[in-house]
Order: sequence, then structure tokens, then C-alpha cells
Amino acid sequence: MYMLAIDQGTTGTTSLIIDHALKIVGQAYQEFPQYFPQPGWVEHDLNDIWNATTSTIQQAVTEAKISPSHIAGIGITNQRETTCLWSKKTQTPVTKAIVWQDRRTAEKCEKLKAQHLSNKIKKETGLVLDPYFSATKIDWLLNGPGNFSSKIDSESLAFGTIDSFLAYKLSGGALHITDTSNASRTLLMNIETLNWDPDLLKIFNVPQSILPEIKSSSEIYGKTKNVPGLPDGIPIAGIAGDQQSALFGQLCFETGTAKCTYGTGAFILMNTGNEIIESKKGLLTTVAWTKNGETKYALEGSAFIAGAAVQWLRDALEIIKSSKEVESLANSVPDSNGVVFVPALTGIGAPHWNPNARGQITGLTRGTTKAHLARATLEGIAFQVYDLIQAMEDDLNRKLETLKVDGGATENNLLMQFQSDLNEVKVIRPKNLETTAIGAALLAGLSTRFWKDEKEISKSWEKDKEFSPTMKQTDREKHIYNWTQAIAKL
Repeated sequence: MYMLAIDQGTTGTTSLIIDHALKIVGQAYQEFPQYFPQPGWVEHDLNDIWNATTSTIQQAVTEAKISPSHIAGIGITNQRETTCLWSKKTQTPVTKAIVWQDRRTAEKCEKLKAQHLSNKIKKETGLVLDPYFSATKIDWLLNGPGNFSSKIDSESLAFGTIDSFLAYKLSGGALHITDTSNASRTLLMNIETLNWDPDLLKIFNVPQSILPEIKSSSEIYGKTKNVPGLPDGIPIAGIAGDQQSALFGQLCFETGTAKCTYGTGAFILMNTGNEIIESKKGLLTTVAWTKNGETKYALEGSAFIAGAAVQWLRDALEIIKSSKEVESLANSVPDSNGVVFVPALTGIGAPHWNPNARGQITGLTRGTTKAHLARATLEGIAFQVYDLIQAMEDDLNRKLETLKVDGGATENNLLMQFQSDLNEVKVIRPKNLETTAIGAALLAGLSTRFWKDEKEISKSWEKDKEFSPTMKQTDREKHIYNWTQAIAKL
């Protein structure tokens, strides 16, 4: 028997077939279109996402050379704050989804801040008042130009993050659910009670009737029905937002353990156990997961642009033909020659939280080459994570000793070594970089008893490479000074 993990990301969908030893026996990935109707706006078509999901499931099953009837359960992990609206009457989307990167509700957030609601919202949700999260996006869909609030009764309108939409489609419309980790990213769930909060619903003009039921991250929610390529009756058994899922997939079960995922953005989470820690450094407090009646919390820092900066070099500037070329190009020069790239292409997140910030490149000279820009891009990704780790260490008043890493960009040894040097931390890369999907599979596998417990899982986790600091202190301090100067100009 096998587990199916669906990893629905910002630029593409991955489906994995995983065996009991955590070996990937089948894998498929498919990109889907991004829509940018206005500067700062980012949208997805949910039909594109569903088609990519069913297509990759079938491809992964074919590659694994298994019968789909041998799938013991399905785990879902997803881009988190992206906001979906669909009709239960027609079982189809009523509009494009507003992606987590979208900044169209920045003005709404400023108005709410002017009403002195920031502290109340942070206390109840653990989050800052920012366009990043779902609540103002829902308000915009319901009460903005589309005026979808007028269709709530006639269409049985449903809101959900991507996990909710996928669970709905996988179950043939039977499930309208989310888990605590995804619900904690909406600005609508009270982080202590784990329920939708009436005061927050009122602040953001969101009717409770359109919200999904909040469930744990590991339980059998329902079963498949009418899914192309899959038999009916497979348990849908695990759900977690992508960063929380990666934390679980990295086996960060103990308080104080941390991971950073380098994907479209870069996200660092530290398990804080049963304790809700309020950050004084601009980090977020979030639910890590809920399992067997127990909720684990985490501190989180987010850099909105990481791998997306390399995609920008590839697609917009065309200085590389593929993302993997960036490492060899960056390695062709000994340093960035003083060039600093702040990749705030869609605003900047923790610990600065400036939705209006834009990317900038400083230190350019006549001697600057595309190799220097490539190196500055990789360094800019690492610098953002440096800021997040510094903030986390300040909040916890202790040094982070080890950072587990995952995501496609961690294949870049230059980036990983620079991260280790900047933060003076041991960086550990696992053999299996698909830890986001692995986490979803583990959550589903525990609820279906595919795996007995975490101890059994730990026996199969393997390390690929460890990076330790090697940079001279004077060089490190110079790098950090240049970055600090560049950030101050935002």
C-alpha cells in the first residue's frame, strides 16, 4: 500500500506516491498559468489548479506502476492564504482565486489600522494586519467590484483556502473543511479557541455561512468520489498548510526545532510546542498542526520572494535560460562586487512588513556583470532569511543551533553555504527535498495507521548534506552592513 500526497503550490502542483520507507515511487509536477491583471495583483484560475491536480495524480500513479486501489490515503498540503470562492450549487469557481502574494487590499488594511484594530487582531490571531492574509481578500471579493455577497444564498457560496477547494473536489462536493493550520492564516480564527471568531468576522465583513468547518490536521475527513483516475472510497486523511507541512515533514516534532523552506518565497518556522509566543520582532504566531486533540504552535517568518527572484532573472531579464543555471553563473565570480539586491518584488514581509516596498539593486558600477547580479540574487534570498532568524533568536532569547532546509532552491550549494555563514548556524539538507509533500503524507498516514507513530517515521528520515560556517568574521560583518544599508533605503 502507498500514500498519495498532493502539494498544491503557487506556481505548480506536485503529486507524489510514497511508500512505507518514505521513498518516492511516483512523482509528477505541472505548472499552471499566473494572472497579473494589475501591478501588485496576482490571481489563479481554480479550474487550472484542479486540472493540474488530477493530471499529476494520474501521472504519478502511472510512474509508480501501481493500481490506484493500492493508495491507502491522501494528504493535502497547499499554498496557504490564497482565497477561493466557489458555488456549491454548480460545484464550480465563481471567480479567480486571489493569491497570497496579491497586494490589492493594502489600502483596506491601512484603514483598519487607522481604526486601531491592529493590536486586537494580532492578539486574537497571532498575525499582523497585512494584505498577505485571506480576510481582506474575502472582503474584496464579497463587497468589492464583483459584489459576490449578493450571490451567497442563490449559489450557496463557499470560501476556502486551496486545501478546502481540493477537499471539496476530491470528495465530490461532500466536504467543506479546512484544518487549524490553514484556518490560522485567514485573520478570522482565534488562535486560542481554534474557532472562527465573531468579532473578527464582523471586522472583515465575512459571513460565517460561507466558511469551512475547522478540523484537525490528521484525521479521516471523508473519501474520494468521482475523481478522474482514482477509485471512490480512498480516505482523505491529512491537511496542513505548506509551511506547517514542511515542518512536520522535517520531523521538527520537538519544541525549539526549526526549518526553512526555499520555494517561491522563503519561510522559516520554529516549533514552540503548546505555548503561544507573541513576537516582539514582527514574526507571526501560527498553528503548526493539530493532531490527536493536541495543538502545536510555531513562530514564523516569511520572505515573499525567494525562488521567484531567480524566476525573474530567467523570465523577465532573460540572463539565464533555466533556474539551475544561476548557481554556476554566480560561482563564476568570487563575490557580488558590492552589488546588493533586495528582492521586495511584491512588498516585504517579516520583520519589516512594508507592503509598498519594491525591489531594488544597489552598488552597481560599470564593472557589474550578470554574474554579479546572479550572485546578489542568491545572497538577497539568504539575507531575508538572515533577518528572520535574527528576529526569532531575539524573540526566544537563544541562538538557533541547527536549521533544517528544504525546497527546490536548497539544491543550490552556494545559497546554503552563504546562509550558514551569515547566521553562523548549521544547515542540514535532507536526502528527500520534497518535505512539504512528505509532511502531508505523514499526517494522512498517521490517521490511517499506515505508520504507527512518529518514532517509526524517524527511522526512515535521511540527511543528505550539512553546511557549517566558514566565512571570515570581517567578511560576514561587511556583507551584513551592506544589506542593512540597502534595507534602510526601502
